[in-house]
Amino acid sequence: MNSDAAVLPEPAVRGSFVGEAEAYELILRSGLEPPRHAVIGKPLPFAAGEPVVLKGLGEELWHKSEAGAVEFMTFAVTPVITAAHMMARRVEDAGHRWIGALVCERIAVAHADGLPSEGFVSLARGEAGWVVLCGFGGLQADALAAAAPPLRWPLALVQPADALAELKAHLLGRIWLGRLRGTTPLTTEPQLAEFIEAVWRLAALAETDGINLLEMNPVVLDEIGQPRPVDAVGRRGAMPKRRLPPPGAFLPALRHPRRVALAGVSEKPGGVGRVILENLCRCPALAGAITLIKPGQAELLGLPCVPDVLALRAAPVDLLVLALPAPAAAAVLTALIGQGGGASVVALVSGGLGDGADVTGLGRQLEEQLQEARAAGRWTPTVLGPNFLGHWVPALQLDTSFIPAEKLTPPRSTGGDLVLLSQSGAFLLCRRSRALRLRFGLGVALGNQMDAALPDFLRALARESECGAVAAYVEGFGPGQLLATAKAAQRLHERGIPVLMHRAGRTPAGHAAAASHTGAMAGDWDLEQTLLQRAGVKLSASIAAFDAALEWLGTYPATPPGPVALVTNAGFESVNASDLLAQGLDAAVLTPAAKEELAALLVRHQLNTLVNPQLPLDLTPMASEDAFLAAVDLVLGSAALLIVGLVPFTRRLNTARPDAAPFAAALAKLAAKHGKPVAVAVDAGPDYDGYRSAFGEVGLAVFDRVESALLGLRTLR
Repeated sequence: MNSDAAVLPEPAVRGSFVGEAEAYELILRSGLEPPRHAVIGKPLPFAAGEPVVLKGLGEELWHKSEAGAVEFMTFAVTPVITAAHMMARRVEDAGHRWIGALVCERIAVAHADGLPSEGFVSLARGEAGWVVLCGFGGLQADALAAAAPPLRWPLALVQPADALAELKAHLLGRIWLGRLRGTTPLTTEPQLAEFIEAVWRLAALAETDGINLLEMNPVVLDEIGQPRPVDAVGRRGAMPKRRLPPPGAFLPALRHPRRVALAGVSEKPGGVGRVILENLCRCPALAGAITLIKPGQAELLGLPCVPDVLALRAAPVDLLVLALPAPAAAAVLTALIGQGGGASVVALVSGGLGDGADVTGLGRQLEEQLQEARAAGRWTPTVLGPNFLGHWVPALQLDTSFIPAEKLTPPRSTGGDLVLLSQSGAFLLCRRSRALRLRFGLGVALGNQMDAALPDFLRALARESECGAVAAYVEGFGPGQLLATAKAAQRLHERGIPVLMHRAGRTPAGHAAAASHTGAMAGDWDLEQTLLQRAGVKLSASIAAFDAALEWLGTYPATPPGPVALVTNAGFESVNASDLLAQGLDAAVLTPAAKEELAALLVRHQLNTLVNPQLPLDLTPMASEDAFLAAVDLVLGSAALLIVGLVPFTRRLNTARPDAAPFAAALAKLAAKHGKPVAVAVDAGPDYDGYRSAFGEVGLAVFDRVESALLGLRTLR
């Protein structure tokens, strides 16, 4: 067919905007089938009288119908070209540079009577890698999304088979497959499977072509059930620069340092460096293994000194702590990188590097030095901080923080396999102060994560055997960190290691507050949530939920699935627990035989006239410790996990510290006998802290309320 050169074809030089004609070329290569089409100015493969759609293409014209750039016609060369000339004027009047006119076949679309049947698919590449959105399309897409939100598939974590299963369960998929009452199928599962696999291929092709956004809306089903994109636009952009992570074997230097160096110690007490030194000296494993960097002195406070980091080249340390002002710390780190060795891990205590106080760009320069050295294959240390508040290994009594010892009570636990990572140093210290009994193996304040960041720690933890559970407090993700965090968390999840996370700074106000002291990055919370949850991360809705879940993890890293039971001596706990168990937890139920056994138990303990033999079980204040133990033994046979509520004001309970120990030990013995977690909730004031401690000391999870125990459990489930 002839065409008219006065209607301009698409330009040869590609801009950032990807018009429909260019998008169709990519879609065809993926195996998807857009409409037959051609740009005016090239041969038009349509017969006279054939139904077609004329579309005007304009730079940054995402919604053509709003600019009068869509027209349904029967094909004839002259009318089509005339209409294209008029369309060009409308597009330019709307403020868009004219690209050209596209003629497309008008596809015969399959419809579901009275139901929406158009879909949309969007592919976007960002901090989560490639993410596909799939849901209702067409003009009413926004309204339909409120009733049936689009599916979100991060391609790094979702396989096409998983996506197909989710689409089949979505309202759009059920309409397409005829799985609503009174509907007939418009397509088949194999056709949808082929469509989804083609979308995965399309993402790979788009990345190769430098495209980071591609939207197909609407996607319709033709008369044979084939999904067909009948409009598509996108955007081309620079791909994120690849971040080279720090050396992978840095955890041993933190967990078990053999030699440590410290710069920034003063002879006067009270300074940051001096307090760090005092804390280091309390670690028996570091006796005779601490070196100070102090120019002009051979010894300080009984410890050997070296003039600079050059001396560490011949005698490397595992950990170098720089308690120096930002410019001095940057100079030391630059020298260390330049000399090619001296410390496996460097901790930058000061701020002013890469944050709001860094007016000269020192932090950026250090990052560039690290990345350039790694790109060239040269040695670099792993760098912690800036704003590194310290790390903590209870088993070694190792503490690198600048918090004086008198401000923190020593932990009651001698160590364990729970790891706590925090972007906020204060958050780490608060958890450390509140959870003295939990069996922490390692706690690290990540600081501003100029180099070593959360995903690096998670990757390292996934490779070691000393980690049983990970809890993390995060205020934002830097470039490239979100997807890396999800992938690392997925590795931990696959190993059976739980990952609990509280993501603060989810709202604009919270982000602004976080950025003011950590430089945290804003993010799309819905996307972050989807990505992290698919990776197996348990996200807490509040600090209270985080702390409650942390109590469970610190006592029972693997909280099993299955029904939850409550045995209490307070009616309000029983009633409240019934409400809470209905919110996402499976409540245990007694079998008829177990009910009979419980009824007999209540008779033996003279509680039968007071207590209803059902769960949750309210034993009333008249229950003795023996009655509690007998009930716990029975109920554990019907539950995967048990919470024991002990309101302590009754004389039937021995709440004085020495007298409580036998009851606590007996409860712990029953938990071990059944191999099931048991938690104790003591809802009372500080007078009963000693009573709570008795249960914690025998390895039971302890809470101040039944509600807190259930909140933490729901977070982990």
